[in-house]
Amino acid sequence: MESFFISGIQQVGVGTENMRRSWDWFIEMFGIDVKILEDDTVAERMLPYTGHQPQKRHACIAVSLQGGGGLEIWQYSERKPLAADFQISVGDLGIFAAKIKCRDVEACHRQLSAKWKEVGPIEKLPDGTPCFYVKDLYGNYFQLVEDKSVYIEQHCLTGGIVGALIGVSDIDRSLAVYRDLLGYDKVVYDKTGVFTDWSSLPGSEQKYRRVLLATSRRQKGAFSGLFGRSTIELVQPLNRKPRRIYEGRYWGDPGFIQICFDVTNMKSLGSFCASKGFPFTVDSCPGDTRFDMGDASGHFTYIEDPDGTLIEFVETHKIPVYKKWNWFIDLTARNRARRLPKFLFRMMGLVSREKVSE
Repeated sequence: MESFFISGIQQVGVGTENMRRSWDWFIEMFGIDVKILEDDTVAERMLPYTGHQPQKRHACIAVSLQGGGGLEIWQYSERKPLAADFQISVGDLGIFAAKIKCRDVEACHRQLSAKWKEVGPIEKLPDGTPCFYVKDLYGNYFQLVEDKSVYIEQHCLTGGIVGALIGVSDIDRSLAVYRDLLGYDKVVYDKTGVFTDWSSLPGSEQKYRRVLLATSRRQKGAFSGLFGRSTIELVQPLNRKPRRIYEGRYWGDPGFIQICFDVTNMKSLGSFCASKGFPFTVDSCPGDTRFDMGDASGHFTYIEDPDGTLIEFVETHKIPVYKKWNWFIDLTARNRARRLPKFLFRMMGLVSREKVSE
């Protein structure tokens, strides 16, 4: 039995042309308003994905207290972000859409449609779950999917990240990562055809195989209560050869740059990934040190799925609760399997919820 465990989706990274403008939009549309950390330094450890040159960037990670993973909103500071030069279609290789939890799809659809024009119609997933799609300021798609669970009540219709749609060239081959390594071992549906719930998405008229995966195990870990359960939908085009979403571009360019999982015992996870044929391609702490990112510290690594989609793992060591009181949580000094109490997240919300302005 492996000694590591995965607590859920920590965040999905979204590259943008303007970090502050994007975060204001995410606050307004989805209520993702609690800043966990912000960093404006040089990304020195991602050289395989940044042209083998350190790149300065401005990034923040923000969450919704209603539950779900967060968003890492990411912008190059000194390099002009490069958008894709082709129309990205559902099923292209990489993260096509991030899933946002929504407690009432009909009410949320009315609310968002009243203030944003890029809102698709209400549809149903193959298992009958209501959903709809929203396209953000820079062309990224978000699937608002009905999920009535609430972690801390904020009187908002939406929460955080509860999954992703990921384009793959061969679903059966990709299961070696998403099922066998990440633990999404439950098949919710496995369908092939042309799908009406994608009517507002580019490429929707084509034929696909799509498999929705969930986890059967109860999540454990400090942040598992906040992150909650999630799903991964693998999408394989059957009538065309899919293109890589980040073909010819860098990590951090506009789009969904990675999906990140919160983990405990990174060294054990590294051995397991290598044994499955997916060794770390980036390791922030090869000498068992801590990596500082602003006021937080930890250990991050990356692997690639069979089509090159980036999957990040983060083992958090320290996070701030209230810097003015020098109040930080050292996660290495506590039982790593136990969930943090809700009052700590409420405190983080009180002291760090702030709308970023231009």
